[in-house]
Formats: sequence, structure tokens, C-alpha cells
Amino acid sequence: MEEILEIRDGCSTPEQLLKSLAFARYLKIYKQEFIDDLRQRSGRQRHEAQQKIAAIKDIQPRDFLEILGTERFPDPLSEERARSLVRFLDGAFHHFRGTAYSRLVRLQNDVVSTGTETPETVKDKVTDKALHLSDLINESRRRLLLRVGLERGVRRTPGTDAAPNVTAGEISGHYFNLPAGYVALAHVPLTIAADIRTGVDYATPSNRRAKPFYELEHNPLDEASFVPNHWVAVPLQVGAWLIVAYIHKSRGCIEMEPGLLNIFPFAPIEDIENHRRPDGIFIFGDPNAADHDLGYWWDERHQVLVGMVPNRDELKYFGYCKKPILTLHNVLAIRAGEVPLHCGCTRYVVRFDEHDEPYIADMLIKADDMGRVRLERGPDNRTRPIFYGTETGAFACLDGFSEQAKLQMAGREVGYNKDTGSNARQIVPVTDEAEIGRGDRLDMLLYVNNFTLIEQGASTLHATMDTEEAIQHFRLGERVASGSTGTHRGNKESSYWANPFPLLVDDDGTVLHPELHDKFQENEQAFIADLNVAISHGEMRIGVAYSQLMAGVYKNNSDEDITRCGYRGRDEVEQQGPVRLAEDLIDTIKELARAKRERLGATDEVSITVALVGDSRTGKSETAEKMEGILGLQLV
Repeated sequence: MEEILEIRDGCSTPEQLLKSLAFARYLKIYKQEFIDDLRQRSGRQRHEAQQKIAAIKDIQPRDFLEILGTERFPDPLSEERARSLVRFLDGAFHHFRGTAYSRLVRLQNDVVSTGTETPETVKDKVTDKALHLSDLINESRRRLLLRVGLERGVRRTPGTDAAPNVTAGEISGHYFNLPAGYVALAHVPLTIAADIRTGVDYATPSNRRAKPFYELEHNPLDEASFVPNHWVAVPLQVGAWLIVAYIHKSRGCIEMEPGLLNIFPFAPIEDIENHRRPDGIFIFGDPNAADHDLGYWWDERHQVLVGMVPNRDELKYFGYCKKPILTLHNVLAIRAGEVPLHCGCTRYVVRFDEHDEPYIADMLIKADDMGRVRLERGPDNRTRPIFYGTETGAFACLDGFSEQAKLQMAGREVGYNKDTGSNARQIVPVTDEAEIGRGDRLDMLLYVNNFTLIEQGASTLHATMDTEEAIQHFRLGERVASGSTGTHRGNKESSYWANPFPLLVDDDGTVLHPELHDKFQENEQAFIADLNVAISHGEMRIGVAYSQLMAGVYKNNSDEDITRCGYRGRDEVEQQGPVRLAEDLIDTIKELARAKRERLGATDEVSITVALVGDSRTGKSETAEKMEGILGLQLV
């Protein structure tokens, strides 16, 4: 198992850094990886490799301390050996910034024990620690290069960021009110504030999901085999629920940590201080879990939902982190009488100019991939569908984005598997906690069809459907797949309500989770009843949006169909289809804004909240990107 580096030392000078336990551990890690690589050599290289291995084994931290403290080398041979050692350490520097994984950790119990610190002050501290360590590493490198004569001429700085992958402010896990059956988990410190290095791409053993995350009939967690020192814990606010994620400290698993920190907000520290129990526990990368432990289990006795992903290479993909956490969210939402929606949802701020013409002033993302509808009673005693989001980040598939959009993502992203070709993804922040946490009335609910071709000049929106007709599209959940899951690219598949995690009905109509399915149907009927009332009062529209995103690869669309609908070729459909939908959406949103302003008597601005329901690669994010480009708004 490849090691990760956890740094708990506090250093102020290059000399202290080279004397630290963290440096000794990292040198050992780098030496071992270097030696393991050399041992793979064969033929003529084998003899040279054996000699180099012997030399590398002899390298110790004191060698670099001696070089740093040497004013003048006694002879050319000593100077040449010192230069060779510094070249080796410079390789370790690039390894640290590239393929290694490091965590700088500071314990911050004062947040809950005395109240003299807050997550915000801790966040400032961990950022300062990360910056200081980065500067110290760069300074140490420069001094060593200078001492052996490798710093002459132009200084070549490979970027300035030598910070750890994650700098974490932690509190002791015993402050967390875990149920009695999960005491071992309380020994894992909780991350309550963090600084993550962005602009990084991680290579994980897998880059797509193939196995389902379904309900189990047993608790997948074996508490007796749980080793607290091998885990990190992150308490997350996922919708209305507190879900704590435990990530194994092994390569292929620990890389999920910065992704999670870039996509979900932290749970409020008040929840921990007020001894709130977690609603869900998620375990990623348990080496003691078996294949049949993949899934979730409702612990009736302790009233907590437990999710498990075993430590298997085929499961070491961020989709197996994000989707199971959202599954826990959705199960909890359904149990609470709410309707989870696999959707993108945006609140459009519409203002009116001096001629009383509407214009879209801002697009505020409420959900990139998942949200929920809660039926809330208003002052007029009517219940209405109110939408809430879940994630502050987007797990974006880069295949469908323009180069301009990719450039705008750069610098804040945590990427995965960019060199694997298809399904390369990045996690980028797209909204804030305040937006996903505020409830907004739905003004328009649309199912996104990504495969039906629409002729040029015809509308890509059918947004005034009868409720029952529209709901059939949601229940059928048809889409053409991009190949990021088990379905072959270009083939059509169907998933009930666009797969609200977990999938409730199989392709052949088999109910997969009977109790949850029955509760979902009960919630759905209440939702439909409120939709009908809202539509009858002119407050809402429902229907189908045609993104055409995968229409170019859909095997049932002929070349003649592509040409007839105004496209010069199949490749053009993916970029131009969402543009057509974006243009029609803009017109419809302005139309809705006029009507809402007249209905509410608002004068300055109104908000129009639109949810686009669909599974992966249906065009939710791509259409939003095209709208932002048309409107001249910033991407995020």
C-alpha cells in the first residue's frame, strides 16, 4: 500500500524542516517508491539499477543537513556527491508536488472546548500554515540548490505552490455524538476546516461506475476491525441532513478527500456543539468490507443510515463517493416525506429596464446534480413545492464543455483521470451554502430529453403539458448514455424518475426497494396534487426540454435526420443542441418573469426557479453553460 504523508510538525527554518519527523517519513516514502521502480528494470539496466538502489538506501536526512551547513566542500568528489544528493531531493520535491499525497494537520479542540476559536478563525490558521509550509519548502530547496551550485543563471520555479494536498483543522472525534454502536468511529478526529490545493488532477484506479449502491439487509460496518488511525472524518451538511464521511488513508481512497471538500459544505459546528447525532454515516474504502457490503443499511435501533464502499480498485472513483452520499440524502428525504430530484436547478434573477423589458441579471445555481422538493404551507394555507439544493460544487464531465468553460474552471478545480480520455471530470465550486439552503418556489419543472432531434426553428421546450402527461416522462426517465456508466455510449436507457439514487424500479418494472418505493409514490402523489394546484393558478409550468446533447451519437438518428434538423454533422449536435435549448429557456424565463411580476405586484426584480431533471449527460450543466455564454454572465 502506497503511503500518504501526514505532517504534524511545526517548523520555522530549513534546518528544522530537515530535522523533522515528517521529512524523515517523506524521504523514506520517496526512496521506497524510487527503489520499487528501479527493481522493475531488466536486461542491461538491471546492473546499474542494483548499484543505484544501494546508493539510495544509504541516503539519510543528515546528509542534507550537512550540505546545508557546509560553507566549502573539502574536495571535488565531496561536492559532486552533494550535488547528486540535491538532484535526488529535487526529484522528491517534484514528487511531493505531483504524485504524492500529503496532509498537514492541526488539532483545534478550542473550537468546542472553550469557544475561543471558530471554524472561520481555524480556516484562517490552516491557510496560514499551508502557505508557510509551502514557502519553507521552496526556501529549503533554493538554499540546497544554491549550496551545490545548481542555482546559477535563470531561476526556474515550477509553480510556487508546494502546499500539502489538504491542510486540516481537526477536533477530537469524541465531541461528536455518535450512537453507541459506533464508538470506534469516535476515535477518528473530525475535520471542521480545511485548505485544499486546487489545480490538481488525481489518477484513480477507476473512472466510471459499474456497480449499484442498493439497500442491504445487514450492517456493513464491522466496528471490531475498524482502526481509527487509518481514517479521516469529514462531517458534511448534505441538504437538511448531517452525514459524516470516513475515508481510508490509503492511495486510491484518500484522493476522495479534496473532492468531497470541494463539493459539499461542512456541517455547522453548532450541530457538533449541540450534540446532534448524525443522520448518516458513510464509509469509503473499508479494507475489511466484502463485496456484498457495497450499499446502505438503515439502523432502526440507532436511527442512522450507514453507507459502505469496500476497498476495491474498481470502486476507487469519485462517483462512488458522491453518488452514495447523495443516495443517503435521498433515502432520508423520501423517509421525511420529500421528493428528491436528480436535476440541475437554477434561480434566475430577472430585472426590468427603463422600458419595462425583462432581462436576466444573474443565474444562481441551487443544484448542479441533486436537490429535493419539500411541500411547505404558506400564509394562505396552501402547500407549494419548495426546492432546496445539496452540493456547492459540480462533478463536471469535461466532454461536453467548451474550451472557454474549461479555462474558466481552471485554478479552483480538483480533477480526476484527465489522461484517461472519456469521462474525465473536475469538481469545481459553483454556488454557496446560502443559495442551496434557501427554499424557493419552483416556477418550472422540466424533464431533459437528450436524444430527440428538433428541427431548426421549432421550439426545444414543451413546457405547458398536462401534469399527468409530463409526469410520465419523469417516470420513464429515458436518456441516451455517454458511456460513463454500464450502458454503452449511444444506447438508450430508462431509469425511474431519472434515477433518484437509489434506483427504485428496474428496467423490467421490478420494484427494487419496496418500502422506499411505496413511500416515494406516496410523496409523489402529494407532489402532483400541489403541482396541479400551482399550474391551475398560473404559478408553475411543467413539461419536457430537448437538449439534443446525445442526439448526434444516438444510433436511431440517421445522417438524414441530422441534416434535416439543421446540423452539418453529428459532432456539431453536442455543442449546438444545448445552445438552441438555452435560447428558448431565456425567452420562456422572461415570459414567466413578466407574469410573476404582474401576479405578485413586484416592481424591481423577480426570481424564476427552474429545475431540469435528468440523469448523467442529459445536458443540464451544458445548457446552463450555454445560457451564461449567451447572457454574458460569469460561469460561476
